[in-house]
Amino acid sequence: LRLKLISKVTMLPKNSERHRQKINDSFEFLTDGHASTSYCDLDNTNSVNTLKKVKNSSIKALSICQDKNSMWQRDMEDRFFVVDNYGRRSDTCFLGLIDGHHGMTAAETVAAELPLLFLDQLSQTDLSYRMTKEEQHTLDAFATVITDDYREKERIFSDRQENKTHKTNTYEWIHKAYAKAFWRMDRLLQLGRNEVSRVRWSGCSAVTCLMERLPSENTDDTEERKHFENSMQSSLTRTTEDVAGLLHIANIGNIHAVLCKNGKSYRLSEEHSTSNVREKKRILQNGGNISTNEPDGLVEGHLRTTRGLGYHGDPVLKRSVIPVPQSISVPIDDSCQFLILASNGLWEVLDYNEVCALTLRTFTHYLKTHECILQNGASLYNCQYLITLPEEELSDSKATNDQQVGTEMLDSNTEIFLPDSKGSLTHGKPECSRMSGVTSKALYDNAASYISEQLVKAALDAGSRDNITVLIVLLNGCANQRLITL
Repeated sequence: LRLKLISKVTMLPKNSERHRQKINDSFEFLTDGHASTSYCDLDNTNSVNTLKKVKNSSIKALSICQDKNSMWQRDMEDRFFVVDNYGRRSDTCFLGLIDGHHGMTAAETVAAELPLLFLDQLSQTDLSYRMTKEEQHTLDAFATVITDDYREKERIFSDRQENKTHKTNTYEWIHKAYAKAFWRMDRLLQLGRNEVSRVRWSGCSAVTCLMERLPSENTDDTEERKHFENSMQSSLTRTTEDVAGLLHIANIGNIHAVLCKNGKSYRLSEEHSTSNVREKKRILQNGGNISTNEPDGLVEGHLRTTRGLGYHGDPVLKRSVIPVPQSISVPIDDSCQFLILASNGLWEVLDYNEVCALTLRTFTHYLKTHECILQNGASLYNCQYLITLPEEELSDSKATNDQQVGTEMLDSNTEIFLPDSKGSLTHGKPECSRMSGVTSKALYDNAASYISEQLVKAALDAGSRDNITVLIVLLNGCANQRLITL
């Protein structure tokens, strides 16, 4: 039946590729024995929240929230990784988010192997990045794939990477390391390991972030402070003396990273889709085809994304969907509040300004409630929290359920029940009697979980039809967030 339908579609004057794609997708959907999901149950969400502990002086907390969006998607194809002490370097971590398409094989492989491929490239230039014996053994296993002939093509590829606007980029070696790592990752995906698709192989978009401390003052790397590569970067910093760390971002496809600084949003990634005029021009000039039956069109009738990893099952499509990442390096200081990495499920319904505003609003609401506890005490009815004082202090204060407990009574013996992302009460300890800034580690962790979950819920409420993954990093600047009236 599938072949019969496709033979009829090929005789149509237009839209044949798009119709063929729908027939193939429907065929795999039906043969998989997928049971239908109720479209009326709006509360039937399946969000999973993961809190990651990282030892980085620029990070207060890090949380990832995911939702399969079961109303529209049958599988969760997003993947992520968080590598602390990356390259056996303290105060350095490597973060990544991968948005899979037409299967999860490519996304899983990229999440497992891209950190190692990038580390290999970094360690060849900077000896402070080191690999373990196990990591080196895994890389050695790739030697039969990365041949000398391939390395020459790789060199030409990396020299042609399309970061032409970065004329005076002092982090060029990191950007080339990114380009080679993505190129090799795509080569490994060409092997088709673990692919299960019966129609075409999977692919993915990806965004990664290398977060490191600022180079020491007694090295030649101090010149690297003068690395603002374009007009956006110059607006991201005030004085070089304020810079405490660096973000090296690389993305491919329609998955993005946004930095919130002083209440303003800065998108650190490039949109690689048919909505990008430059990308459409590149594809058409190279002999590719962009259909006109969808908004902005589809590459070869299949994809909205114009760059990505994988997709090797369709040679015609692969000629247009290239594995070339966009990379950028930016400084971070104490005015940087949040870093948000999110899959297309968020960005298809909310733009980066809306996401930044929603993040600030959600965090402010969380802080405001916490300040209510510390300044006004334990009015369970007003603050929706419960504070338990030691019995001797409770008797001295003669406090009752109808009275408020002053913040001068809160000390290290006071138990505070703080809300987690689900609204459940968990134990916490106050670190100061009055709140001049946010200091509680438990508060940061709970706030990060809460914000990431609220962003996922916002995407669902806005009508997202894709898998949704939000990775949020609370940076040092969030401690200076002023409480405002909502």
